[in-house]
Amino acid sequence: MPNAMAMKVLIVDDQKSVRQMTRMTLEQIGVRHITEAENGVAALATAGTQPLDLIISDYNMPEMDGLGLLRAVRSHPAVRKVPFILLTGRGDKELVVMAAQAGVNNYLVKPFTPDILRTKIEQVVGRLS
Repeated sequence: MPNAMAMKVLIVDDQKSVRQMTRMTLEQIGVRHITEAENGVAALATAGTQPLDLIISDYNMPEMDGLGLLRAVRSHPAVRKVPFILLTGRGDKELVVMAAQAGVNNYLVKPFTPDILRTKIEQVVGRLS
């Protein structure tokens, strides 16, 4: 049973407001170690320099989108096994299929509530304490 307070989570989104909302929601469920990146390129650089327990990334971003980041993470030795939740404003089947083929652990459609986020995280890492 993972301890939410000990989890290290990376939030990746080009919109600061979405990063802040996701951060506040994570804090509501007990997560305290949160790092942010504004795109996939910055996220990949960050992911390779610190231990992570979870990456939550938006799909639609400039420079490197969420799917590109997912593929890069899955091919990076240091972070290839880190659980990855793809955040999207659209729930289209084609994106879900592509993400599944690339190795996503779960996906989350915006907007979301703390309960939905907790459920999606627990589906990936196990019940949070």
